Amino acid sequence: MAGSLIGSEIIKIGNEVNDMIRRGEQICNLTIGDFDPAIFPIPAALETEITNAYQAGHTNYPPANGMAALREAATAFTKERLGLEYSPNDVLVAGGSRPLIYATYLALVDPGDRVVFPVPSWNNNHYCHLSGAEPVMVETRPENNFMPTAEELAPHLAGATLLALCSPLNPTGTVFTRDNLLAICDLVLAENQRRQPGEKPLYLLYDQIYWMLTFGQTEHFDPVNLRPELRDYVVYIDGISKCLAATGVRVGYAFGPAVVIDKMKAILGHVGAWAPKAEQVATAKFLPNAPAVDGFIGEFKEKIQRSLDTLHAGLQELKAAGYPVDSIVPMGAIYLTARLDVLGKTTPAGQLLSTTKELTSYLISDAGLALVPFSAFGTAGMAPWFRMSVGGASLESIEAALPRLRAALDALR
Repeated sequence: MAGSLIGSEIIKIGNEVNDMIRRGEQICNLTIGDFDPAIFPIPAALETEITNAYQAGHTNYPPANGMAALREAATAFTKERLGLEYSPNDVLVAGGSRPLIYATYLALVDPGDRVVFPVPSWNNNHYCHLSGAEPVMVETRPENNFMPTAEELAPHLAGATLLALCSPLNPTGTVFTRDNLLAICDLVLAENQRRQPGEKPLYLLYDQIYWMLTFGQTEHFDPVNLRPELRDYVVYIDGISKCLAATGVRVGYAFGPAVVIDKMKAILGHVGAWAPKAEQVATAKFLPNAPAVDGFIGEFKEKIQRSLDTLHAGLQELKAAGYPVDSIVPMGAIYLTARLDVLGKTTPAGQLLSTTKELTSYLISDAGLALVPFSAFGTAGMAPWFRMSVGGASLESIEAALPRLRAALDALR
């Protein structure tokens, strides 16, 4: 594994762009799924609670499964907001959602087991590599907003151990409709009913870390609410990192079947990927504060949507003017899906653009615009689709980047 291990292409691009910005170059950075605290600070009430927790001396180890007060607050929040009722003993707290997803893989997947996931999607290929799983990547289509359908997944579920899904989806900012997710849930139920005694079940990993960030009439749906019979097979990934602009606070939580959560707790106990105790104490006090939560989310979503809508409108204006670009209406998360179909063209420097990686470099150098190609999320390098992440850029920076993008497209031959 060590010899074939590769790092995150997203982080690689983001680090290169950040180095250029530190050197004084003007770049609109739409790469990393993170937030600039100067633009999107965490809730003031949460910040106060964190400070209070440190001043109160909460600087030692937290319990391996998370502070009881936080697990209780998370279950109450989940019940009130989503209608999902779980025991605090069914909750595991960790330093963000990333270690929880990895722990789910390690708890359920043996080397050689098959893991099914759609592409584009975030990091599932790497978790398969780290766990020794056989990845089964299911290509999705733009006409379905890059969300997988039951028809696409059905041929691949027989014998699989894990189906990994995310909604709102990173990298696309799109979501499952009720009917589409319901059909997938029925597939998982039917597959488990076919399994023989002693055979591993098919589990569903459902990453809903962005669920509070949906826009307009878009609704968030989840498996157990749609099909309660799935309760024994679904592991949910959740937390405050994205919905509270708190990526560096590092508080995530998973909930699901106790038998799986207990295994995940043992794994993270060895790894030590706990959320800091003070941040757990603070989050436990913040989540029940409905006025503070709702007040922050309302303003936060409005700012995020304004940035996404500005990008979408700018790309649609270019499309209407005859440029080979397009975008999907933003539905959730902090991402816009963009199509820049200019592969095969030549730059002013004489370079033939053959891959989205080359196009990414051209846009950085000539448009001062940094995006992440869908190839970083498992799609083919020739697919002309990109993720635009707005958490690290001001609205003014986004508005200034659109004319530069037009000029860079005009310069191609």
